[in-house]
Amino acid sequence: MKILFLSTFSIFLLSAFDPANSSAHYDKILSHSRIRAREQGPNVCALQQVMGTKKKYFSTCRNWYQGTICGKKATVLYECCPGYMKMDGMRGCPAVAPIDHVYGTLGIVGATSTQRYSDMSKLREEIEGRGSFTFFSPSNEAWELLDREIHSNLIDNVNIELYNALHNHMVNKRMLTKDLKNGLTLVSMYNDQQLLINHYPNGVVTVNCARIIHGNQIATNGVVHVIDRVLTPVGNTIQEFLEAEDDVSSLRAAAITSGVLDTLGKPGHYTLFAPTNEAFEKLPRGVLERIMGDKVASEALMKFHILNTLQCSEAILGGAVYETLEGSTIEVGCDGESLTVNGVKMTNRKDIVTSNGVIHLIDHVLIPNSAKQVIELAGDQQTTFTDLLAQLGLTSSLRPEGQYTLLAPLNGAFSDDTLRMDLRLLKLIMQNHILKVKIGLNELYNGQKVETLGGKRLRIFVYRTAVCIENSCMVRGSKEGRNGVIHIFRQIIKPAEKSLREVLKNDKRFSIFLNLVKDADLDDVLSQPGEWTLFVPTNEAFKGLTDEEKEILRSDKNALRTILLYHLTKGIYIGSGFEPGVTNILKTIQGSKLFLKTVNDTLLVNEVKSKESDLMATNGVIHVIDKLLYPVDVPVGNELLLTILNKMIKYIQIKFVHGSRFQEIPLTFFTSKFKVKPNIKVIEGSLQPITRKEEKTGRKITKVVGGTTIRKVTQGTRLIEGEPESKLFREGETITKVIHGEPIIETYTKIIDGHPVEVTEKKVTEERIIQGPEIQYTRITAGGRGDTEENLKKLLEEEVTKVTKFIEGDGHLLEDEEIKRLLQGAGTEFTKVTKVIEGEPQIIEREIKEVHLEDTAVRRPKPPKKAQGTPRRRTRLVHP
Repeated sequence: MKILFLSTFSIFLLSAFDPANSSAHYDKILSHSRIRAREQGPNVCALQQVMGTKKKYFSTCRNWYQGTICGKKATVLYECCPGYMKMDGMRGCPAVAPIDHVYGTLGIVGATSTQRYSDMSKLREEIEGRGSFTFFSPSNEAWELLDREIHSNLIDNVNIELYNALHNHMVNKRMLTKDLKNGLTLVSMYNDQQLLINHYPNGVVTVNCARIIHGNQIATNGVVHVIDRVLTPVGNTIQEFLEAEDDVSSLRAAAITSGVLDTLGKPGHYTLFAPTNEAFEKLPRGVLERIMGDKVASEALMKFHILNTLQCSEAILGGAVYETLEGSTIEVGCDGESLTVNGVKMTNRKDIVTSNGVIHLIDHVLIPNSAKQVIELAGDQQTTFTDLLAQLGLTSSLRPEGQYTLLAPLNGAFSDDTLRMDLRLLKLIMQNHILKVKIGLNELYNGQKVETLGGKRLRIFVYRTAVCIENSCMVRGSKEGRNGVIHIFRQIIKPAEKSLREVLKNDKRFSIFLNLVKDADLDDVLSQPGEWTLFVPTNEAFKGLTDEEKEILRSDKNALRTILLYHLTKGIYIGSGFEPGVTNILKTIQGSKLFLKTVNDTLLVNEVKSKESDLMATNGVIHVIDKLLYPVDVPVGNELLLTILNKMIKYIQIKFVHGSRFQEIPLTFFTSKFKVKPNIKVIEGSLQPITRKEEKTGRKITKVVGGTTIRKVTQGTRLIEGEPESKLFREGETITKVIHGEPIIETYTKIIDGHPVEVTEKKVTEERIIQGPEIQYTRITAGGRGDTEENLKKLLEEEVTKVTKFIEGDGHLLEDEEIKRLLQGAGTEFTKVTKVIEGEPQIIEREIKEVHLEDTAVRRPKPPKKAQGTPRRRTRLVHP
């Protein structure tokens, strides 16, 4: 009874004076084991034993609920927790184990082999006497597993070899598991040999990679921990092991070439996965030579096999990810008795303990991405892509010294029709999946354009949870190699070739929608450069409408624009770029909102399914729908129009408000880009037509500068002889460039937020346009020569690189009534001239229209008879 009291009091004393006890991983796992076994009685712990072995573990929650350890099925055992005993006729383990000196405690925990060897080596007297010891005692099974030759040497020389071996398991102070901190180095009682302690989060505690299987058995003169193997002296570093071991000579050569060998000779806590010579022989021909000939690649290869933490095999009960010295990660797991690296069973020999770490011999060479060529980065899901590159001769284009980016579609992206294509066409497609520069994932940004090996320029779109290139979005798995980067895509990338209008025009499914666009004077919107997303209903959406009903729909231009512009939003939004299952809100050009989401890879627009998504155009993207969209917040005031809309739109309730009218939507959302090359800034922005009046004594001239170009003069108006002027607008800002200008008083009518504002300003300027290789601008000029058709053609051939049609629909922005009448009468017969100076012109497009007004409110004035002092009115282009 006295012994029982002393044992209980000792455990209480050791726990009470160290509150850190509860923070030790081993003790936490032990507490969980108590909880799992509470139905078995007091002080019972639940353990898991790997089937077919004698290995038992106090398990983590993960292993417990999976019912496996290292992928092997584990059975549940219930045993007395360390320090407790059973009593006859009572449940659980109600008794405390008797406390004794270290020698006696070895018998209590069942370490009878160690107890016997202590007798043989004359150690017994020491461990029964005064002192405070920690004895890491091998179990009986551990002594049986010891190499027979080593075991024989110990028994043959018990007074020295065996005595020293046992002393190597002892520390001259008491150390409980809570004191055995991870990374701690203890000094043994034999020759100050190092004992490397590791205390892992899963509760495993190791001493030189031997696992404590029964810990904290208190003795009167110390503590006993039972371990699962016999400890051998540790002296060599990892470097010294590599230099001495012939079976790793290839790895030694790589370590020398890369300069990593010296690192492995320094103090630390490393783990080296060391490939054997046989592992190196498995590498494909030429790969090893290439890596060894590249110092950067060989250094990456070596460091990829090294962890900066000590990972003993006994501590690995399941898969865990560790960072290597190379910087990337590997997953280390176990499969029965063997370790696995990145899921591959490859351990040849494990737990070779050195003074600065541990070595596991493996039979595979681990090659990091940073040491691979870009084509080698492709995985099992990109084999079709890599096979095609090889068959089409494109692999040879990827030189080791170059820098590339591969845009690799998944195998499923290649249909049978694609694979049956003409090889020349297929080669062009594949070339557009290779970039001539190395661009990592974190270097991509929205609006970026990249050039392919085939010469195409691809657009990058970055969304909240996706990165897309043209019609295809990335999936996880981007990798960076020695000479490039690979990104994985869902689909084959298809560069845009045509504008939105051309795409619709070439597809008969959209003929009705395209005609309505033209009737609403929106045709040019789909042709101009820009970034648009267009939701296009097929002809099916208009099925059942009579010609009369279609005409009613066309008759109200404001209503037609409201409906059509509700299908258009600014920006390019790829269908697979939307976050799945989340509603995305887009504001349309009409002003109301669209609600989009993807469900099961299908795009829904206001709950209307898109039949086909991501038809790419040079100025946007088209999503095909089979129903007309309508803004639910816009009421209809015309009963006849309401009837027509209800005939087409049945998925929403359209509001009717008597007398309600559709608001006019000004075409102020057009965006054009003016680009001037070296030494000239690029000016971007909306071009707004303005009316400008220049007045001098007895003379008045009306022009339009920027936007639409009007080259007409009203009755009684005369042109001022002089040099040309050019004007551009950017977000309401006026930028004037005058060549040889004269002081004038100008009255401007600016368009600001859709409203005309008149500004009177006196200008005195002698500013010249900065000269450069090429300057493009649009202008109106007057004076000099007669403007016969022949002269105009001649001037155009000499000076003009591009003539574009007059943009219809802008006349309502002008205040001058004469100009409005000219627009109404002239239709599309005016021209806008873009001219190149200070450079060699390139003829891109040329179109000549005759100036002809017939049957209009304002007729062409007949030239008056020439009279002295009366200047002649003329419209013409002149040289600068």
